Amino acid sequence: MKKALFLLLISLFALQSCNINSEIVYHKDSASTAVMDIDIKQFVKEMKAMTPDSLKGKEFGDMDKLPATWTSIYDIEKKEGKLNTKDPDSIRIMKKIFMKSSKENNEPTGFALKLDHFNQADYKMLNSYTKQEKLPLDQNIYNNWDGKTLTIDTDNFNLKNIEEAMKKNSPAGDAENEGSTQGMVMMFFKKVGTTLKFDNKIKSISGKHDWFKQTDDHSVRIDYDLESLYDKEKKLKNQDKKIVIITE
Repeated sequence: MKKALFLLLISLFALQSCNINSEIVYHKDSASTAVMDIDIKQFVKEMKAMTPDSLKGKEFGDMDKLPATWTSIYDIEKKEGKLNTKDPDSIRIMKKIFMKSSKENNEPTGFALKLDHFNQADYKMLNSYTKQEKLPLDQNIYNNWDGKTLTIDTDNFNLKNIEEAMKKNSPAGDAENEGSTQGMVMMFFKKVGTTLKFDNKIKSISGKHDWFKQTDDHSVRIDYDLESLYDKEKKLKNQDKKIVIITE
Protein backbone atom coordinates (compact mmCIF):
# COMPACT_ATOMS: atom_id res chain seq x y z
CA MET A 1 0.00 0.00 0.00
CA LYS A 2 2.77 2.45 0.89
CA LYS A 3 4.31 2.04 -2.58
CA ALA A 4 1.01 2.72 -4.34
CA LEU A 5 0.36 5.76 -2.18
CA PHE A 6 3.78 7.20 -2.88
CA LEU A 7 3.41 6.65 -6.62
CA LEU A 8 0.12 8.51 -6.35
CA LEU A 9 1.90 11.29 -4.48
CA ILE A 10 4.44 11.57 -7.33
CA SER A 11 1.54 11.89 -9.78
CA LEU A 12 0.06 14.68 -7.69
CA PHE A 13 3.25 16.70 -7.77
CA ALA A 14 3.68 16.06 -11.48
CA LEU A 15 0.31 17.67 -12.12
CA GLN A 16 1.01 20.44 -9.61
CA SER A 17 -2.54 20.13 -8.38
CA CYS A 18 -2.28 19.22 -4.72
CA ASN A 19 -1.64 21.10 -1.50
CA ILE A 20 0.98 19.81 0.92
CA ASN A 21 1.05 20.96 4.53
CA SER A 22 3.85 19.61 6.71
CA GLU A 23 4.60 20.64 10.25
CA ILE A 24 6.48 19.48 13.32
CA VAL A 25 5.09 20.44 16.73
CA TYR A 26 7.53 20.46 19.66
CA HIS A 27 5.97 19.61 23.01
CA LYS A 28 7.01 20.64 26.51
CA ASP A 29 7.84 17.04 27.50
CA SER A 30 10.71 16.77 24.96
CA ALA A 31 8.58 14.86 22.44
CA SER A 32 7.35 16.08 19.05
CA THR A 33 4.58 15.28 16.60
CA ALA A 34 5.07 15.49 12.83
CA VAL A 35 2.22 15.57 10.29
CA MET A 36 2.21 15.57 6.49
CA ASP A 37 -1.24 16.34 5.07
CA ILE A 38 -1.91 16.00 1.33
CA ASP A 39 -5.02 17.60 -0.19
CA ILE A 40 -5.86 16.02 -3.57
CA LYS A 41 -9.24 17.59 -4.33
CA GLN A 42 -7.99 19.45 -7.39
CA PHE A 43 -6.06 16.41 -8.58
CA VAL A 44 -9.20 14.24 -8.43
CA LYS A 45 -11.15 16.90 -10.31
CA GLU A 46 -8.55 17.03 -13.09
CA MET A 47 -8.27 13.24 -13.30
CA LYS A 48 -12.03 12.88 -13.67
CA ALA A 49 -12.08 15.55 -16.36
CA MET A 50 -9.38 13.76 -18.37
CA THR A 51 -10.45 10.17 -17.69
CA PRO A 52 -13.85 9.64 -16.05
CA ASP A 53 -12.94 6.09 -14.92
CA SER A 54 -9.58 7.11 -13.44
CA LEU A 55 -10.79 6.74 -9.85
CA LYS A 56 -11.14 3.01 -10.47
CA GLY A 57 -7.35 2.65 -10.80
CA LYS A 58 -5.23 0.59 -8.42
CA GLU A 59 -3.74 3.56 -6.55
CA PHE A 60 -7.16 4.97 -5.72
CA GLY A 61 -8.27 1.47 -4.80
CA ASP A 62 -5.43 1.33 -2.28
CA MET A 63 -6.51 4.69 -0.90
CA ASP A 64 -9.96 3.22 -0.28
CA LYS A 65 -8.30 0.72 2.04
CA LEU A 66 -7.03 3.50 4.28
CA PRO A 67 -9.23 4.25 7.30
CA ALA A 68 -11.01 7.57 7.66
CA THR A 69 -9.56 8.07 11.15
CA TRP A 70 -5.96 7.95 12.34
CA THR A 71 -4.89 4.30 12.36
CA SER A 72 -1.40 2.96 12.99
CA ILE A 73 0.66 1.34 10.26
CA TYR A 74 0.84 -1.67 12.57
CA ASP A 75 -2.95 -2.07 12.61
CA ILE A 76 -3.24 -1.44 8.86
CA GLU A 77 -0.62 -4.04 7.94
CA LYS A 78 -1.94 -6.53 10.48
CA LYS A 79 -5.45 -6.20 9.04
CA GLU A 80 -4.10 -6.73 5.51
CA GLY A 81 -2.09 -9.75 6.62
CA LYS A 82 1.16 -8.03 5.62
CA LEU A 83 2.76 -7.69 9.05
CA ASN A 84 6.15 -9.33 8.52
CA THR A 85 8.06 -8.46 11.68
CA LYS A 86 8.05 -9.69 15.25
CA ASP A 87 10.74 -7.31 16.43
CA PRO A 88 9.29 -5.48 19.47
CA ASP A 89 11.07 -2.19 18.71
CA SER A 90 9.81 -2.14 15.12
CA ILE A 91 6.29 -2.95 16.28
CA ARG A 92 6.43 -0.18 18.89
CA ILE A 93 7.40 2.36 16.22
CA MET A 94 4.78 1.08 13.77
CA LYS A 95 2.15 1.65 16.45
CA LYS A 96 3.16 5.34 16.62
CA ILE A 97 3.05 6.01 12.86
CA PHE A 98 -0.48 6.78 11.70
CA MET A 99 -2.22 7.18 8.36
CA LYS A 100 -5.70 8.22 7.31
CA SER A 101 -7.65 9.27 4.23
CA SER A 102 -10.47 11.75 3.71
CA LYS A 103 -13.44 11.72 1.35
CA GLU A 104 -16.24 13.94 0.13
CA ASN A 105 -19.23 12.56 -1.78
CA ASN A 106 -17.55 9.14 -1.67
CA GLU A 107 -14.50 10.47 -3.54
CA PRO A 108 -10.98 10.74 -2.08
CA THR A 109 -9.90 14.25 -1.12
CA GLY A 110 -6.62 13.55 0.66
CA PHE A 111 -4.50 11.45 2.96
CA ALA A 112 -2.11 12.11 5.80
CA LEU A 113 0.85 10.61 7.65
CA LYS A 114 1.59 11.31 11.33
CA LEU A 115 4.40 10.50 13.75
CA ASP A 116 2.67 10.78 17.10
CA HIS A 117 4.52 12.06 20.16
CA PHE A 118 7.98 10.77 19.28
CA ASN A 119 10.87 11.17 21.72
CA GLN A 120 14.58 10.98 20.88
CA ALA A 121 14.68 7.21 21.44
CA ASP A 122 11.73 6.80 19.06
CA TYR A 123 13.51 8.81 16.37
CA LYS A 124 16.62 6.66 16.69
CA MET A 125 14.51 3.56 16.22
CA LEU A 126 12.63 5.22 13.34
CA ASN A 127 15.94 5.88 11.61
CA SER A 128 16.66 2.14 11.68
CA TYR A 129 13.11 1.24 10.64
CA THR A 130 13.16 3.54 7.59
CA LYS A 131 16.31 1.90 6.26
CA GLN A 132 13.98 -0.92 5.24
CA GLU A 133 10.65 0.90 4.89
CA LYS A 134 11.30 4.09 2.91
CA LEU A 135 8.91 6.85 3.96
CA PRO A 136 8.91 10.46 2.66
CA LEU A 137 9.62 12.01 6.06
CA ASP A 138 11.06 15.43 6.79
CA GLN A 139 14.74 15.20 7.77
CA ASN A 140 14.17 17.90 10.40
CA ILE A 141 12.43 15.39 12.66
CA TYR A 142 15.91 14.23 13.65
CA ASN A 143 16.98 17.57 15.14
CA ASN A 144 17.65 17.54 18.89
CA TRP A 145 14.81 18.80 21.11
CA ASP A 146 14.99 18.67 24.92
CA GLY A 147 11.68 20.31 25.79
CA LYS A 148 13.07 23.83 25.86
CA THR A 149 15.84 24.09 23.27
CA LEU A 150 15.80 22.93 19.65
CA THR A 151 19.18 22.56 17.98
CA ILE A 152 18.73 22.51 14.22
CA ASP A 153 21.43 20.91 12.12
CA THR A 154 21.08 22.72 8.80
CA ASP A 155 22.57 19.69 7.05
CA ASN A 156 19.03 18.36 7.55
CA PHE A 157 17.78 21.03 5.13
CA ASN A 158 17.53 18.43 2.38
CA LEU A 159 15.06 16.06 0.75
CA LYS A 160 17.03 12.88 1.40
CA ASN A 161 14.10 10.82 2.71
CA ILE A 162 11.86 11.87 -0.18
CA GLU A 163 14.62 11.05 -2.68
CA GLU A 164 15.16 7.63 -1.10
CA ALA A 165 11.42 6.90 -1.13
CA MET A 166 11.26 7.90 -4.80
CA LYS A 167 14.16 5.57 -5.64
CA LYS A 168 12.66 2.70 -3.66
CA ASN A 169 9.16 3.06 -5.07
CA SER A 170 9.91 4.07 -8.65
CA PRO A 171 9.69 1.50 -11.49
CA ALA A 172 13.50 1.59 -11.72
CA GLY A 173 13.78 0.83 -8.02
CA ASP A 174 17.19 1.20 -6.39
CA ALA A 175 18.77 1.38 -9.83
CA GLU A 176 17.49 4.94 -10.13
CA ASN A 177 20.61 7.10 -10.25
CA GLU A 178 21.12 10.19 -8.14
CA GLY A 179 20.99 12.62 -11.04
CA SER A 180 17.66 11.40 -12.37
CA THR A 181 16.14 11.37 -8.88
CA GLN A 182 17.19 14.97 -8.32
CA GLY A 183 15.74 15.83 -11.71
CA MET A 184 12.43 14.28 -10.67
CA VAL A 185 12.44 16.32 -7.47
CA MET A 186 13.11 19.53 -9.40
CA MET A 187 10.28 18.71 -11.81
CA PHE A 188 7.65 17.50 -9.33
CA PHE A 189 8.25 19.74 -6.33
CA LYS A 190 7.69 23.40 -7.07
CA LYS A 191 7.53 24.46 -3.43
CA VAL A 192 8.82 22.52 -0.44
CA GLY A 193 8.79 23.76 3.13
CA THR A 194 8.28 22.83 6.76
CA THR A 195 6.72 24.69 9.67
CA LEU A 196 8.18 24.13 13.14
CA LYS A 197 5.81 25.00 15.99
CA PHE A 198 6.42 25.13 19.73
CA ASP A 199 4.01 24.72 22.64
CA ASN A 200 5.86 27.49 24.46
CA LYS A 201 6.72 30.93 23.14
CA ILE A 202 10.06 31.37 21.37
CA LYS A 203 12.51 33.24 23.60
CA SER A 204 15.54 33.53 21.32
CA ILE A 205 17.02 32.31 18.04
CA SER A 206 20.72 32.16 17.22
CA GLY A 207 22.07 31.26 13.81
CA LYS A 208 20.92 32.23 10.33
CA HIS A 209 20.08 30.52 7.07
CA ASP A 210 18.62 31.91 3.85
CA TRP A 211 15.80 29.36 3.93
CA PHE A 212 14.85 29.93 7.57
CA LYS A 213 12.65 32.61 9.13
CA GLN A 214 10.49 33.19 12.20
CA THR A 215 6.81 33.58 11.33
CA ASP A 216 5.25 34.27 14.76
CA ASP A 217 5.94 33.93 18.50
CA HIS A 218 5.57 30.15 18.37
CA SER A 219 6.63 29.20 14.84
CA VAL A 220 9.44 29.22 12.30
CA ARG A 221 9.40 28.27 8.63
CA ILE A 222 11.91 26.53 6.37
CA ASP A 223 11.35 27.09 2.64
CA TYR A 224 13.74 25.17 0.42
CA ASP A 225 15.41 26.68 -2.63
CA LEU A 226 15.68 23.58 -4.81
CA GLU A 227 18.06 25.23 -7.26
CA SER A 228 20.50 26.03 -4.47
CA LEU A 229 19.99 22.61 -2.92
CA TYR A 230 21.26 20.79 -6.00
CA ASP A 231 23.63 23.39 -7.43
CA LYS A 232 26.66 23.16 -5.15
CA GLU A 233 28.26 26.17 -6.82
CA LYS A 234 25.41 28.48 -5.85
CA LYS A 235 26.36 30.21 -2.62
CA LEU A 236 23.93 31.25 0.10
CA LYS A 237 24.27 34.53 1.96
CA ASN A 238 23.51 32.93 5.33
CA GLN A 239 24.33 29.27 5.90
CA ASP A 240 25.15 28.62 9.55
CA LYS A 241 25.61 24.95 10.41
CA LYS A 242 23.54 25.23 13.58
CA ILE A 243 20.43 27.20 14.49
CA VAL A 244 19.44 27.16 18.15
CA ILE A 245 15.90 28.03 19.23
CA ILE A 246 15.27 28.53 22.95
CA THR A 247 11.70 28.62 24.23
CA GLU A 248 10.28 30.00 27.46
